[in-house]
Amino acid sequence: MLRTFAVSNYRSLRDLKFALAPLTIVTGANGSGKSNLYRALRLVAFAADGQFAEVLAMEGGIPSVQWAGPEDVRQQVRRGVPIQGGKRKGPLRIKFGFAADDYAYEIALGVPGGNSLFALDPEVKEEWIWQAPPRRKSNLWLERDHALVHARDFNGAWTRVPFSLPANRSVLSEMAEPERFPEIFNLREQMRRWRFYDGFRTDPESALRQPRIGVRTPVLAHDGRDLAAALQTIREIGNGQALDEAIGDAFPGSRLEILCDESARMQVALRTEGLLRPLAAGELSDGTLRYLCLLAALLSPRPPELMVLNEPESSLHPELLPPLARQIAEAAAHAQIWVITHSPILEAALSRAARQSPIQLVREYGETRIAGQDELDTPPWP
Repeated sequence: MLRTFAVSNYRSLRDLKFALAPLTIVTGANGSGKSNLYRALRLVAFAADGQFAEVLAMEGGIPSVQWAGPEDVRQQVRRGVPIQGGKRKGPLRIKFGFAADDYAYEIALGVPGGNSLFALDPEVKEEWIWQAPPRRKSNLWLERDHALVHARDFNGAWTRVPFSLPANRSVLSEMAEPERFPEIFNLREQMRRWRFYDGFRTDPESALRQPRIGVRTPVLAHDGRDLAAALQTIREIGNGQALDEAIGDAFPGSRLEILCDESARMQVALRTEGLLRPLAAGELSDGTLRYLCLLAALLSPRPPELMVLNEPESSLHPELLPPLARQIAEAAAHAQIWVITHSPILEAALSRAARQSPIQLVREYGETRIAGQDELDTPPWP
């Protein structure tokens, strides 16, 4: 389980560190930095998948995502002087990191040097994997300085990695040697199993509304395109009773059906009390389809190490939020879950169901901070 997340100099997240729980609830007003926090965690996952450079380039590249304020904004505020820029003590580095029960990871990015046309690419300046904070030479598994990488092999010997890494890619996406570097390989595979759900398309052309050839699907796709197959998989090899109870909790008097034609094309349907036929996916409301996607994610027969739900309340009727909160709280017994929400109803329902206080983000002078957090509340890092 992740215990700490840290990010610095990324958009409004100039210096943010906080402790995590089995269910972490993040809330805040519009513009407080919730979306930036979601993007930051997803970028860490993309580092393990090798998509880091592409995703950052789509965000505008390093120059667009770097912290745009002064280095000492808090000191200037305390002194009561106008906020202004000044000479930096060192190069501006975007850093992402996390600590779990038995390992920790951090990556530092900067602006690429030279005159290359690939100006939007990040350049990995430093990268570390170690056993647990605080970071010391004695507990390092891997240390990267630009293209130079040292790592501990399966015998614990500190050795230089004999190949050069691309400047715009994480070491996690390049070192796939489980026999030689088992800790690094295991960390990468765990990160690649993280799941992120950030809205589901429900327009008439959406894959959710179209019949689709189904195969056994223990993990719902990030866009929900295999919803029918994922729900049927839960019924066959997962907790089908829990699924039926969740449908009844959210839609009293309704029953889920999976329609399948002769070509094995599947689609979801709901049979509702009083109607003579089930309503197929093309007839269901946007909120109903999105709720079914959330159930398929939360009831997965293959729970992930980490699942992140970004504003799951989107398009849902307020009456669906308490049942959703109960499902999230139950799923958090099997997988660590982050919920990022701006819904007071969902926040309150989650807090009651999980007995967990939310993390409230606020924005002061352009910087995202955690309301009420002081230096004693900040977890040690790195």
